Amino acid sequence: MLMPKRVKYRKQMRGRMKGKETRGVELAFGEYGLQALEPCWLTARQIEAARRTIVRFLRQRGKYWIRVFPDKPVTRKPAETRMGKGKGNVDHWVAVVRPGRILFEIGGVSADVAHEALRQASYKLPIRTQIITAEEQV
Repeated sequence: MLMPKRVKYRKQMRGRMKGKETRGVELAFGEYGLQALEPCWLTARQIEAARRTIVRFLRQRGKYWIRVFPDKPVTRKPAETRMGKGKGNVDHWVAVVRPGRILFEIGGVSADVAHEALRQASYKLPIRTQIITAEEQV
């Protein structure tokens, strides 16, 4: 599972996800990419599930890149605990995704293989996505 090795502060505030993404919106490594169309918190488990789907479908052909990293801690208080007594412990890690962000990239395979791998990976994610190609960006 993806998570940071160390962080400066153990707990973070929730923050906001308004607006479109400005960084990480163009293909940088591969010819095909999966782009987010909605804002969300992608958990490390969801990223790992999509990654495994891509790896299984590619079967040693081509190469893939993960363009998001879960570096935001999400805290949770234990079940049946009364209010107060401070903030809960870190439960899991999320990546903050805003519309336009490239989540995964694939290169070195044919168009239909890349499309199918990214389509299957998109089923593992909680948001609407679209598959983009390098030709569309030019």
